[in-house]
Amino acid sequence: MSDPVNTPSLPFPGRRGGQRKRRWLPFAAGGLLVVLLVAGLWPRPQPVEIAPVTRGALRVMVEDEGMTRVVNRYVVAAPVAGQLRRVEWKAGAPVEAGKTVLAVLETGAADLLDASRLAQAEARLGGAVAALEAAAAQVLRSQAAHALAKIDRERVRSLWTSNTVSRQEMDTADMREQVAAQEKRAAEFGLKVAEYERQQAEAVLQRGRTGGAVPADPGVPVVSPITGRVLRVFQESTRMVAAGAPVMELGDPTDLEVRVEVLSRDAVVVKPGARVLLEQWGGAEPLEARVRWVEPSGYTKISALGVEEQRVNVICDLVSPVEARPTLGDAYRVEARIVVWENPDVLLVPAGAIYQRDGQARTFVVQGGKAIERKVTAGRSNGVMTEIVDGLTVDEQVVVYPGDKVVDGKRVKPLEISTR
Repeated sequence: MSDPVNTPSLPFPGRRGGQRKRRWLPFAAGGLLVVLLVAGLWPRPQPVEIAPVTRGALRVMVEDEGMTRVVNRYVVAAPVAGQLRRVEWKAGAPVEAGKTVLAVLETGAADLLDASRLAQAEARLGGAVAALEAAAAQVLRSQAAHALAKIDRERVRSLWTSNTVSRQEMDTADMREQVAAQEKRAAEFGLKVAEYERQQAEAVLQRGRTGGAVPADPGVPVVSPITGRVLRVFQESTRMVAAGAPVMELGDPTDLEVRVEVLSRDAVVVKPGARVLLEQWGGAEPLEARVRWVEPSGYTKISALGVEEQRVNVICDLVSPVEARPTLGDAYRVEARIVVWENPDVLLVPAGAIYQRDGQARTFVVQGGKAIERKVTAGRSNGVMTEIVDGLTVDEQVVVYPGDKVVDGKRVKPLEISTR
């Protein structure tokens, strides 16, 4: 028998390869951990809101509350002392000049005049006649001024159509014509009032001379001096009134103007002839008006928060026709937007994209995924959009409300696109 051959035992096939694989697992886990740490500590892009640089129209406006009021109003007063009969008229009732009897005064012959009061009544009649003549002359003057303003407006309009004059000159001519028309209406109203005062003075004088000859006194009628409507009634019940006591107020509610109370710092930039948009008056579309004048003196007003404010009245004439505002009346509240500057074609960015540093306007422009700080020259602003005079071009992207986390060269990620 031969001896068996001793052969060395060999390891199990594949055991050494498995050990090698397990040996690399810690290194792989460590590398993955390093990658995760680097990814976690790597600076992420800052989410920001961006908006494009565009071209468009810009309006700078002064916004404040206003109130409508009748341009020409008349307070009817008792011509003599006596017992006022009950007034049946209510606010809003239509009246006609020289025909509508507003009230009746029972004097009981107490309005008989002695020599002294007769002379005073004659003097008042003379003054009323002189005032009537002055009012008639004022009407002629205002009619001539209005006719001249209309001719000038038509001349400027023809030049504006041929691009010879600017839009501002055209607006100025329109404003002059509108002011002349208002002065003409006011002069005509003054003529009616002067005629009424003359008639009243003459009636008092006639009644004082012949009052004792009337056996049954029917009373002194108070006739409407103008054609319009009753705005308010001061004395409605029967009572004794003195001569000159107010009875009611009359006016034409379609002939309106707007009084806007603006802050004194805003009033200095408001000019006569400026466009005014009236909103929140009750209609669907805004009404248009023009600034007639800015009162030269201001006054102190306490705001709703208890803060003292210096206010100035800005008087505006309504331009929109009566058909567009049939229900608008006296002492109605409106929201007024006075246009102090406008340009139909300027470079625009959101106002929140501009900030100040070291006295220089700056903004962040998005380039290559980074926020690049850039100096710009800013112009007018209405609080929403700002005019850019220099430093930006159309279609560039700017960061809106960058905050403290956005610095020059910072990687940014657009959050959303702002729209105007």
